[in-house]
Amino acid sequence: MASEYSLPVVLEKMYENQLGLEAALMELVLLVEQQGYKVVGENARGALERIGDNSGFIKQGLARLKSLEKD
Repeated sequence: MASEYSLPVVLEKMYENQLGLEAALMELVLLVEQQGYKVVGENARGALERIGDNSGFIKQGLARLKSLEKD
């Protein structure tokens, strides 16, 4: 069992924070776009795309760390 502050546990918490920030940013993007700031919305969507691209990589890395910790 992983200790409370093991690397995989800490990274999992950071990943959860990232997902929360992604959701919050998306809400702000929608609001900004509704107010007519198309360029700002596009720029923020670029950041969201990068977050999305990295999410899969992070999740795979966490799974690998957790499997190594079990061994």
